[in-house]
Amino acid sequence: MIDPATLPARISDIVRIRAQQSPFAPALVDSGRTWTYGELQDEVERRADWLRRLGVRAGDRVMLVSENCAVQVALLFAIACLDAWSVNVNARMSEGELDAIRAHCTPRRVIHATSDGVVAGPFDADTAAEPVRADGAQIAALVYTTGTTGNPKGVMLSHANLLFVAATSSRLRGLLPSDRAAGVLPISHVYGLTSVMLGTLYAGACLHLLPRFDAAALLAQIRDGALTIVQGVPAMYARLLALAGPGPLASTLRFCYAGGSPLDPQLKRAVEGLFGLPLHNGYGLTESAPTVCQTRLDAPRADTSVGHPIPGVEVRIEQSGELWVRGPNVMAGYYRDEAATRAALRPGGWLATGDLACMGEDGALFIRGRLKELIIRSGFNVYPPEVEAAINSHPAVLQSAVVGRPVADGAEEVVAFVETREAVDEQALQEWLVPRLAPYKRPSRIVFMDALPAAPSGKVLKHRLTRHDASVN
Repeated sequence: MIDPATLPARISDIVRIRAQQSPFAPALVDSGRTWTYGELQDEVERRADWLRRLGVRAGDRVMLVSENCAVQVALLFAIACLDAWSVNVNARMSEGELDAIRAHCTPRRVIHATSDGVVAGPFDADTAAEPVRADGAQIAALVYTTGTTGNPKGVMLSHANLLFVAATSSRLRGLLPSDRAAGVLPISHVYGLTSVMLGTLYAGACLHLLPRFDAAALLAQIRDGALTIVQGVPAMYARLLALAGPGPLASTLRFCYAGGSPLDPQLKRAVEGLFGLPLHNGYGLTESAPTVCQTRLDAPRADTSVGHPIPGVEVRIEQSGELWVRGPNVMAGYYRDEAATRAALRPGGWLATGDLACMGEDGALFIRGRLKELIIRSGFNVYPPEVEAAINSHPAVLQSAVVGRPVADGAEEVVAFVETREAVDEQALQEWLVPRLAPYKRPSRIVFMDALPAAPSGKVLKHRLTRHDASVN
């Protein structure tokens, strides 16, 4: 277990310490340029001075609109140096989404960053700074959730939260300074921020940045032997498979990991066939910075369990089936939302995750879906991930998402949205499901889509599917 007392005070110390120890070691690769740890630290200090001149103070929120790039990374550490809060949002968001976040967090400055440079928005003299703490409880990042309801909330994550997960993730993956990790998940997402970016740099390894997920570009990096570590969401691996074919694929990979959404067995087997490696699995949420569980490097699993809790984190399953979590990774709360904070943070330091889980005989966890997404059909519980796994096992299906649709007398029916890699009709897919699912679990309707709506992280946005279903009925 990582002892939180042994961790640095600020996430910015990760680069500072590595620059002192190994200034010429590669830290980032961005658009063909390699940044050493020494160069990255110099850029962090330069950007921190620039932010001071822009009027940024400790306790201010700084909204950073960007996609993955070295300047973004340097700015995140520079903001941390000043004890300001980073509010890093993906540049692919709509203007409406950006406006809503800006109105909620009231940033001192809004900064747009790309590999080509940065542009700072107007100074907000009326912005009030939040209180500052000298210890690890100081807020480092305000991360806005995708939100299953479509209404994002600002999750307050401390330096201690992020450092604990970064250090633990680095250790459990056995990361070494010689490793080269894929930096394709959005750093604006907590998975890309903590497990990928911070975890990689904590180990003194090198992060190969791509501005956004591009299956062809990532596949080229893998084939060229540029990477030893790949982490992504299941939808990302589905795209790689569709492009690469069944494999096996020669590479220098030694570890691949999935998280962020349910992993179905068919996809897991196909990815393992492609890379000739176990596909490790894990579970987390923004509110736990994010990692709660993951399978172990030395104990790969044949099933789709998310593994055991990481050292230092406790879990329990309530009578309702909801998973509760406690540990150094649990958020400080939701910014400017006391009601939502009280609903999520329970007495004794427990976080009510809103996810349904069960535990195997060996203590490993299986995630059954979101509590709010549980479908009750004819009095029976239908767990969407189980239905999605059966649909995804059809060779023509790329990915699917299952939601409940209200019908008469408060009951629900099962609706499946399906993205295919080749033509298949609804009747053929329904016949495929007959031996695989009980009648009450089978979809009442299957809707074929060119592409499922997804967040920049690749996570399917089911609330948009629910609205789509309502609009066509």
